[in-house]
Amino acid sequence: MLFILYYVVAITVLILHFTGFLTRHNLEWLILVLAVTVFPAVIYL
Repeated sequence: MLFILYYVVAITVLILHFTGFLTRHNLEWLILVLAVTVFPAVIYL
């Protein structure tokens, strides 16, 4: 269940990034948070 929630949040953040919403509202740091949360899983696998 948490994986599905994580993927929904990640896809939403990416869509908002590519549409420019995050830049307009000064929320680009969400992309960095998303990258940091993905990084340990990539190292583990």
